[in-house]
Amino acid sequence: MLSFITEKQSCWDRLKAEKRPIFIYGMGDGALKIMSVFKSRNITLSGIFASDDFVRGHSFEGYKVHKLSEIEEMVSDFVVVLAFAAGYQEIVDKIYNIAAKHTLYVPDVPVAGTGLFTYEYCVENEDKIEQVYESLADDYSRKVYANIINFKISGKIEYLSAVTTPKSDIYKKIIKPGLNEVYVDLGAYNGDTIRELLEFTHGKYASIYALEPDRKNFKKLAKFVDGMKHIFAYNSAAWCTETELPFASKAGRQSAITAGASTTVDARSVDSILNGKPATLIKMDVEGFEREAIWGASSTISHYSPRLMVSLYHRNEDIFELPLLIKKLNPNYKLYIRHQLYIPAWETNLYTTL
Repeated sequence: MLSFITEKQSCWDRLKAEKRPIFIYGMGDGALKIMSVFKSRNITLSGIFASDDFVRGHSFEGYKVHKLSEIEEMVSDFVVVLAFAAGYQEIVDKIYNIAAKHTLYVPDVPVAGTGLFTYEYCVENEDKIEQVYESLADDYSRKVYANIINFKISGKIEYLSAVTTPKSDIYKKIIKPGLNEVYVDLGAYNGDTIRELLEFTHGKYASIYALEPDRKNFKKLAKFVDGMKHIFAYNSAAWCTETELPFASKAGRQSAITAGASTTVDARSVDSILNGKPATLIKMDVEGFEREAIWGASSTISHYSPRLMVSLYHRNEDIFELPLLIKKLNPNYKLYIRHQLYIPAWETNLYTTL
């Protein structure tokens, strides 16, 4: 078996075996997903707590929402299960402070799709995981890959802190944006990653194509790029073909293509938008539909070898299926994996260069 996977016991099994009370930190979708796994695995939940600002007499799924200080007064020794995502230093520091005082797990529940990322899941996909590991371009990518997989199995945050790379390092050392980029931004949100790129190119670019399916986000994107030359913004989802798709709008980053949604959104492929023209850089952060977006850019990827920035964290299988697909489309690519500041292992991305 893969020697770099050292965690054999999932955090779910550890929680199942716990004798101490278990408290979930956080409310919302993450907590609901974790509570569902608790129920299916007969893991006992003792209660919920939230950051002091969010308590105010709340209850969640029948549990009174406490402050951490209240639980610490009631119980001397307990386990904390984090149920929300943190991408800002201040919140991440707060989580590490809690981990210094209490046993803390951050279960990996997929943003999209089903199933749990366990050691058994890795065994089932051993060949693919090994293939990706061997094809990575540097030792640090291999370390990141190993740590992310061990984190996803164990829920131990020290695996993340050991491989967190500042975004500026990724741009300066891997992506190295130039002044004539033809940039395709899939999942452009409000223009934040366009803004990021322009910081590194001092506002210079050849052209930019930006796709954002959520209408409210798209309005913000359109406002941001208004008056800027050679920027083409589409209120569309990135897909493998031209079609319409059911879409659940949440007016944030988590808006997504969802079966049975009451509204629809136009879907476009990169190849059709570019119509045979080259791209130099493509970013894909499309809430679990990266595979379809990659197929929709397959001609561009294979013919023009644009550098890619691709999210690897929405679905369990993304961490091995997406690198293998990209390598199949363009065997010349060098593959790098980096993790930016985030708990859980969101903002773990694949970067490709020639």
